[in-house]
Amino acid sequence: MYEIIEKKELAPQIKLMVIKAPEVAAKTLPGNFVIVIKDEKGERIPLTVADTNIENGTLTIIFQEVGKSTFDFGKLNVGDFFRDLVGPLGKPSEIENYGTVVCVAGGVGAAPIYPIVKALKKEGNKVITILGARSKELLILENELGEYSDELHITTDDGSYGRKGFVCDALEDLINRGININRVISIGPTIMMKAVVDITKRENIDTIVSLNSIMVDGTGMCGACRVEVGGETKFTCVDGPEFDGHQVDFDMLMKRLKMYVPQEEEALKHYQRKN
Repeated sequence: MYEIIEKKELAPQIKLMVIKAPEVAAKTLPGNFVIVIKDEKGERIPLTVADTNIENGTLTIIFQEVGKSTFDFGKLNVGDFFRDLVGPLGKPSEIENYGTVVCVAGGVGAAPIYPIVKALKKEGNKVITILGARSKELLILENELGEYSDELHITTDDGSYGRKGFVCDALEDLINRGININRVISIGPTIMMKAVVDITKRENIDTIVSLNSIMVDGTGMCGACRVEVGGETKFTCVDGPEFDGHQVDFDMLMKRLKMYVPQEEEALKHYQRKN
């Protein structure tokens, strides 16, 4: 049993929870994820760890309520428990001194990119972060990312905060300014990561993307997270979740992401009727 010791609503239907899990927290590195299960009948939900505190023995998860299980998570409060929390899983991020790194996050992608930004800065990189959301009210972790970023650029689709437009517009601006970018790391909606990769391919900039949203089982047994990377089949949960963005077959990835949509929608409708 893993106790929730802190809970915040960062934005509408986006929750932060700090969980007591000392053994997992002690071994978790940026890029690792955990499997969280609410109760004995609960679904396995893979979530990238947003932060750890080894001294307190805690880790932080951030999730958006989009399906039955995540809405169920959102009902838990401080003092409640998750039945199971397994991890750390996946391969950690490659952290070294690259020079200038641009970290591009969209929506809830701000959560998994935060520990990466922090680690890159501590390694001596110049870190430029681009943070995007549909609107101001859905923007999360601005202050936290700003603390470890040499530059922080905000975009919103509707122009309610920061620059009106998309994260790719801000990335294009950095390139047009003549900044020598050594690496780009992008986490967020798949269509956003694909657009980032289209730009960096053209500019020949090394790019890493995280495909955490396609994971289901999290241990390589179910095979649902299969992706094509450089013409080879990879399992996101055991071979990733981070890959060379220039090698990812995004068209296949987006098709696979739609595989369980009808079942997910039906499960959510049933859950809403019961509640």
